[in-house]
Amino acid sequence: MILTDTHTHLYSKDFDEDRAEVLQRAFENNVRRFFIPAIDSTHTKAMYELKEQFPDNLHLMMGLHPTSVKENYEEELRHVEEEFQKRDFIAVGEIGIDLYWDKTLLQQQQIAFKRQIQLAKKYKLPIVIHCRDAFNEVFEVLESEKDDDLFGIFHCFTGNLEQAQKALSYNMKLGIGGVATFKNGGLDKFLVEIPLANIVLETDSPYLAPAPYRGKRNESSYLKLIADKLSDIYEVDIETIADVTTQNSIDIFGV
Repeated sequence: MILTDTHTHLYSKDFDEDRAEVLQRAFENNVRRFFIPAIDSTHTKAMYELKEQFPDNLHLMMGLHPTSVKENYEEELRHVEEEFQKRDFIAVGEIGIDLYWDKTLLQQQQIAFKRQIQLAKKYKLPIVIHCRDAFNEVFEVLESEKDDDLFGIFHCFTGNLEQAQKALSYNMKLGIGGVATFKNGGLDKFLVEIPLANIVLETDSPYLAPAPYRGKRNESSYLKLIADKLSDIYEVDIETIADVTTQNSIDIFGV
């Protein structure tokens, strides 16, 4: 059985004290594939160093996170484009729109999101979408870019059934993480109506730890708790959850 964590910030400072142990616990819980999203230029060096330490298990994305879209976003987008000229990445991500913290830079976030979708199409890569308090705004950009070359993952999906179906209509799979285990998370009410072929697993560690660790530091070994929850929801064994979601990740990322 192989579990795939399609979204983990393993280079985060939260893991500086025990990163090797965190990865060892993940391996012991059958988590063997890790997909690493970018945030901005200040994290690039740490990502590359991490990849050098675990070249066979880790796969890097490159992109500008919406909460890092500031006045210098053009400079940050240039950094993303330049890195793509230097090395290969598995996806453009994480990108999108986040209106939870700040709504004043919505226009800049929309521009950055659209530009990076176009970058993904240029390299024939998937996108990994961050969406917080911004479903309508994200869907508006996706609608403007909808074609056969648009595909990827709607990371940390927390919407309702209608929003899930709309996300799937843009050739996205849903990234399901710790929220699925929350008592009032809501995902367990409708997720069974989404075919398992459209689901990938993720932790978003060190954020969004699943129950019973909610509020604490998240880590990839906890992916098994999310897989267990989906096993209950879909009424299949955890091996089936692991096999299908890992194959889904291979279909998206090509590895």
